[in-house]
Amino acid sequence: MTNHTVDTDFFLMEFSHSHQLQVLQGFLFLLIYLVSLMGNLLIIMLVTVEKCLHTPMYFFLKNLSFLDVGFISVTVPKLIFNSLSHRSTISFPGCVCQVIFVATFAASEISILTAMSCDRYVAICHPLHYDAIMNRTVCVQMVAASWLFGSLFGALYFYGTFSLSFCDSRKVPQFFCDVPSLLKISCSKIHVTIDISVIVGIVYAFLCLVSIVFSYIYIFNTLLRIPLSQGRSKAFSTCVPHLIVVSTFLVAAVIAYLNPVPDYPQRLGILISVFYCLMPSSINPIIYSLRNKEIKASLWNFLWKLHNYVLYREKQL
Repeated sequence: MTNHTVDTDFFLMEFSHSHQLQVLQGFLFLLIYLVSLMGNLLIIMLVTVEKCLHTPMYFFLKNLSFLDVGFISVTVPKLIFNSLSHRSTISFPGCVCQVIFVATFAASEISILTAMSCDRYVAICHPLHYDAIMNRTVCVQMVAASWLFGSLFGALYFYGTFSLSFCDSRKVPQFFCDVPSLLKISCSKIHVTIDISVIVGIVYAFLCLVSIVFSYIYIFNTLLRIPLSQGRSKAFSTCVPHLIVVSTFLVAAVIAYLNPVPDYPQRLGILISVFYCLMPSSINPIIYSLRNKEIKASLWNFLWKLHNYVLYREKQL
């Protein structure tokens, strides 16, 4: 008998059956999660309060940090809770929410990364027209379009996931709910909506990748013609972090989703999925902070202002 009611509970994959190892991995993931949160929230705060960072590039970076916070918060807290409480269950509504928000944040993130490549293209290839092309209205529209596309994908996966039926199997071969794993355990023979959503998602990601590649072909072609090594070095310093972030996100996504779901959960597949969920959101702030002089200068400026404010309040007291 099929059943896809909201009372259905699923069993997520566990890394280990040992309680001690589960607690250890729970605290490890908690540490990584907190570091990721602090790094992304720090970028959001700095871009918000520091006027020197009120540029299109940092406006996109701020929204990327918002998406990273949301993306990592969809799956990791549940993983931490299950590890520390020695549980592996998730409700059907919770499972659907994970599918929806992972799709939403992933689609929005690839859109933002594409917008950032367009921003670098205009800044390097058409510097004299940069302010006119990348004005605030255009930037807001690009970010709004990114969130809109993400929401549309989330809605498609929401409808498709709710249309699935599940029979005897409730064991998701993954540590969170994703479309390939749910299709693996579903007894629905027809899932047209999900199939269409996956195809549209692949096409959209491919188009974004093509746009990014062509942007950087023109960027590198322009950089090679710059005579001054200093100007070329500065331009490269703004492109390299973005390229690393794009490569990390796309490579992790391809490895996680293009591999066929095995009949029995495998540790390697779980580790790859952990890499996909944790690494991009965790290393993005590190990459942009370590290679960006303006971010580091703004951080020291903010800390100096905070120090002076504390001294001023102490004198007042």
